[in-house]
Amino acid sequence: MLLWLGGWGAAMDSAAEGIGVLAAGEADAGTAGGPLGFVGTAARAESPSWLAAHPVRDVVYAALESEGRVQAFRRTDEASLAPLGRPVEVGEAVCHVAVSPDAGFLVATCWGDGRVVRVALSPEGAPGDIAAAAAATDPHAPERADRADAAASTGPADIDLRAAVRALREAAGEEYAHLVPAIDEPADHPGSPQTQERVSRAHASLFLPDGRIATTDLGFDLVRIWRRGTDGLRADHEVVLPAGSGPRHLVWHPSGHVYVVTEFSREVFVLAADETGRWRLVAGAAASAASLPDDTGAEITLSRDGEYVYAGLRGSNTIAVLRVRGGGESLAPVALVDAGVDWPRHHLVVRDTLLVAGQRSNDVVSMSLDIRTGVPGRVRHRTAAPSPTRLLPARP
Repeated sequence: MLLWLGGWGAAMDSAAEGIGVLAAGEADAGTAGGPLGFVGTAARAESPSWLAAHPVRDVVYAALESEGRVQAFRRTDEASLAPLGRPVEVGEAVCHVAVSPDAGFLVATCWGDGRVVRVALSPEGAPGDIAAAAAATDPHAPERADRADAAASTGPADIDLRAAVRALREAAGEEYAHLVPAIDEPADHPGSPQTQERVSRAHASLFLPDGRIATTDLGFDLVRIWRRGTDGLRADHEVVLPAGSGPRHLVWHPSGHVYVVTEFSREVFVLAADETGRWRLVAGAAASAASLPDDTGAEITLSRDGEYVYAGLRGSNTIAVLRVRGGGESLAPVALVDAGVDWPRHHLVVRDTLLVAGQRSNDVVSMSLDIRTGVPGRVRHRTAAPSPTRLLPARP
């Protein structure tokens, strides 16, 4: 099969010249277990770090991270792309785009300035008018925390929530104390910028089956839920994660849960919607007890049957494997395996194969997945590829 490769370019001190093309086995095969090969550059572009596909047309959207723009490309040949329409300015360091299932618009999220932007799409798929959504506010800022404490402590019992949280953490023990939401002081997760000023850093988006959209804010530790509006996105509600955790990417599970991998705390949180449709944090697990203090979470994907979750960890350069428990409401770590690359920025499951993009080692590898345990085996195939940051299957 063929895949489009996103990558960092010269403006970000890296090697990609644009959107690349990767061959995994035969071009017309539906599997990716065969030999890997970098075919070349499909379209020149500066740092197309994330790619997304149009749901119907053979069109690819690129987040041009160094330029803060989104550009559409149409397929002109098996391994060639050409610009479709003009690029649109969306925000500083745009790092993710996702296209609505009805192809009416896409959502761009910007790491640099925290913007969440709706971009209208023409019937042909070209990007058009933009509408920035409401900016995020930090739920862990002192003024908001004080208001939350005051609201929560009123009532006949006048409960001391700070004392309750401390007691819960002590009862949970050292291994699970981090899962108790922080109310007293922010958790000092290794790698999190607790000593720096907190700023909004929107990072990824996910279209939910009911038509709403979930976005992560890595800087403010939020998952924000949006509704479609006539002129943009309307804020519905938000899910607050522990301070300093850094929610990065998220994935929908067939059970109806959403799994969120965190960059700084290296955890996978489980979100569920209640009977009113409001999303809540219901569980979480360390990606692996064997991860290193300086590791940072990257991508999260599911096995083909949804029984396993794969989270990439940069630093130790590993893939954490977690098993889905119960009805999808909990996760249990299973294994931590070598990713076979340096800085596994992205990975993708194609049937029984795991593809991993090594951003710093400039390569892509493939590993077979054990159908019984879900654990990836050793590297089977490898190919050089310039600064890969995203693997997107091309249309057959």
